[in-house]
Amino acid sequence: MTSEPEDASWPLNYFNYFTEVEEHFQKARGSSLFLMSPLDWALVETWKNADVPLEAVLRGIDSAFEKWRSKKIKTQAVNSLAYCAQAVMVEAQIMAGVARPTRKAKQSSAPFSLKELRDYLARNAADVAKEAGFDEIAASLERLAADTETVYEDLEQLEQRLTALEEKMIAIARARQTEEQLFHTRRELDRELRPYRGKMTAEQLTMLEKQYLERNLLESAKLPRLSLFYLR
Repeated sequence: MTSEPEDASWPLNYFNYFTEVEEHFQKARGSSLFLMSPLDWALVETWKNADVPLEAVLRGIDSAFEKWRSKKIKTQAVNSLAYCAQAVMVEAQIMAGVARPTRKAKQSSAPFSLKELRDYLARNAADVAKEAGFDEIAASLERLAADTETVYEDLEQLEQRLTALEEKMIAIARARQTEEQLFHTRRELDRELRPYRGKMTAEQLTMLEKQYLERNLLESAKLPRLSLFYLR
């Protein structure tokens, strides 16, 4: 099989990265009712931010499960996407050696409608406005929602704006976090990561810890994720 169809599919899957990974992991595991943990979602985000091709992630999941099923003695079920981390990076390295065609500057069609985008931005603006101290961010989101037709024309630039707003929101929320809250979150992170530390590089662990802490921080502060990747 050539890499051409896979490369061509990448722009179409760009905003569906999380959904594709979640559904594929559930299918490979054989349980559509399985819910991924905060650690799993943080891991997916590290892959997305590191530009790991979606195809590499899906192949890595399949490879990890094939290896697990080939074991004569299975001591435990695969209950975390972290089990597939090593296999995903192997597939990413393999794909890195394959030249991919230059990506078009503009995406031909978005995987969501203008109304869905407007509702998403307006909903996030309302959720952010509920929490004290984030008025400026809420106002920026309201302006984007009011000008949806314009921002819809360049989703890449909109994603950059939303990323900047989220980073600002995280900085404010982090400044309010108590020492006890941070200690509890790190202890939970260490507990979840312990079985997989030997399967990841120091760089991968650092990125994963960052994403996990940020995700947990926003959930604790009852603040939404702003990226278009969460428009599902």
